[in-house]
Amino acid sequence: MTKSPSTLGILLFIATMIIFFVAYYFFSGINYFDTSLKINAFVLPVLYAGTAFWSVKSFWNKNRVVTFKDAFSRAFIPMFIGGILSIFSIYAFLNFVDTDAKKLLNYQYVQRQKTELDTEYQSARKILKHQKDIDELNKKYKERLPSFSPEAIKGKDMLTASHFSGYFAAILIFYVVLSVFFGAFFRTRTVYQETENQE
Repeated sequence: MTKSPSTLGILLFIATMIIFFVAYYFFSGINYFDTSLKINAFVLPVLYAGTAFWSVKSFWNKNRVVTFKDAFSRAFIPMFIGGILSIFSIYAFLNFVDTDAKKLLNYQYVQRQKTELDTEYQSARKILKHQKDIDELNKKYKERLPSFSPEAIKGKDMLTASHFSGYFAAILIFYVVLSVFFGAFFRTRTVYQETENQE
C-alpha cells in the first residue's frame, strides 16, 4: 500500500516525537545531552532516510515512468513535514512546557564544551616539548576558562528560536541532498527502461 507523502510525513513526525519522549523520560539524567546528540546523529538520519527511500521505492514500484520531480517530491515532502513539525513541537515543549529540561540541556552543553577544551589542552600538553609552545598553550587555555564561569554561562541558551531555525536549516540541507540523490537514482533507471522498451 502506497501512502501519500503527507501521511508519511505525519507518521515520521509521530515516530520522531516518540523517540524524543523516550529519551526525555528514560535518559534525562547526567547523559541527557550526549544521548540527544547521538539520537540526532545516528537514529534520526537513518529513520528519515529510510522513510524517504520507502516513499520513493513504493511509488517507483507502482509507476512505469517516474520523473526526477516525482522522486524528489516523494522523498522530500515526508522528511520536510516530519522535520518541521518535530522542530516546532520540541521547541515548544522545551521552552514552554518543561523549562527545567531546557536548562539541563544548556548546562550539559556547556559542560561538554568545557570537557572538550580540557581534553584538547591535556593532549596538547603531552606532545609539546618547547617551553615557549607550552607557555602559549597555557595562555590560550587560561583565556578560554572565563567563558565557562557561572557569570559567563548564565544567559547562554542554545535552544532559542534562532538556534532552532539554524538547526532546521542544516537539517534541510540533508533533506535536499538526499532527495536529489533519490530523484536522480530512480529517474535515471526509469528513463533507461523506457528508452529500451521503445527500441
